[in-house]
Amino acid sequence: MKKGFYTIMSAQFFSSLADNALLVGAIELLKTTGAPGWQVPALTPMFALFYVVLAPLVGAFADAVPKGQVMFYSNSIKVVGCLMMLFGGHPLLAYAVVGLGAAAYSPAKYGILTELLPPSQLVKANGWIEGLTIGSIILGVLLGGQLVGPRMAPMLLGFDLPLFDTGIDTPPEAAIAVMVGLYIIAAAFNLKIPRTEAPLQPLTINVVDLVRDFGQCNARLWADRLGQISLATTTLFWGVSGNLRVIVFAWAAVALGYTTTQASSLVGVVAIGTAVGAIAASIHMRLDRATNVIPLGIAMGVLVIGLNVIPNAWVAAPFLIILGAIGGYLVVPMNALLQHRGHNLMGAGRSIAVQNFNEQACILGLGAFYTGMTRVGLTAFTTIAVFGVGVAGTMWWIRRWHQRNLVEHRTEVERLLAIARSDRH
Repeated sequence: MKKGFYTIMSAQFFSSLADNALLVGAIELLKTTGAPGWQVPALTPMFALFYVVLAPLVGAFADAVPKGQVMFYSNSIKVVGCLMMLFGGHPLLAYAVVGLGAAAYSPAKYGILTELLPPSQLVKANGWIEGLTIGSIILGVLLGGQLVGPRMAPMLLGFDLPLFDTGIDTPPEAAIAVMVGLYIIAAAFNLKIPRTEAPLQPLTINVVDLVRDFGQCNARLWADRLGQISLATTTLFWGVSGNLRVIVFAWAAVALGYTTTQASSLVGVVAIGTAVGAIAASIHMRLDRATNVIPLGIAMGVLVIGLNVIPNAWVAAPFLIILGAIGGYLVVPMNALLQHRGHNLMGAGRSIAVQNFNEQACILGLGAFYTGMTRVGLTAFTTIAVFGVGVAGTMWWIRRWHQRNLVEHRTEVERLLAIARSDRH
């Protein structure tokens, strides 16, 4: 791997670490301030909002500005969101601002991989990035849980700045203050990311042109015989996974009687399995064989339903590790294939923005659906069953779709797979 890849990994680790710890802090902040119960599941769609609304802009921006600078600006926006949450802004609105920073960050983070590395290294690079990201999810969720817990929270609140009253008086506020420091560390790494040789593309300020260009890019990727399969798979995976992180907190509370701090450890357990699966995929999978993992998506849906029959934490932990490992082995090769096809069709930044738009629209839609189920009084058990059936059924349909492509468009699929086997873009 090139030297700049490790700088990208470092920046991604600290930014993702803060993102996931902040989610736990925001959940606890809503609980301690007596917010209505539906606002906790609403955090996920609020975070996804700007991914969807600004998708035409962020992709073009990532292709017009050096990607290290884009990542620096994005982490600065996340700092603003944290400060809003600390000093009187509504947690949902402030979390949406953090989501704005994340929406701008993602096209640059993934787009620079296709500029820096050849296609033969994309699966491996995605495995390392996803493995590191998942590691940061584990540590971030655990860190957030500990920061709002009974041991670390009093220590944080015991710190006082001379001659200055910060107004930070509760455990979730202290945890959020720590996140500001982590985002600043990530921003420092962003400044060290090297400039690639990829040419910058001009950025138009005409909104109509941006939307038209984005719509054409979106249609182009969905029309591609491999792009459409990988995009459908990753869209479903992240749409469900993004909401399951919050659902696990609700499920752990009713099934195991867990607090927010205790439930954060279960979310970390899922991420451990996902990291193992991601690293295994990066070692054993090749780009041209990525579609072989589709049946794992069906298995993942069935396992999600199985959460409802888990009696205790001793069974839950290994079960969640297996669930996470299957997810990690599924998403890494499909994500790499999607990046490869998108880079060939339209450029790195725009392709990642299209991917983010579809995935975050799924998160937004499923998050709104979950929030609605919570508002009408449905339990976490019902929600998990609905999500599991949806995953298994949709992945079965995607598998049939790919099989039909192999028959009806065999020549085109073989041509695209030949490109994936080579190191040319």
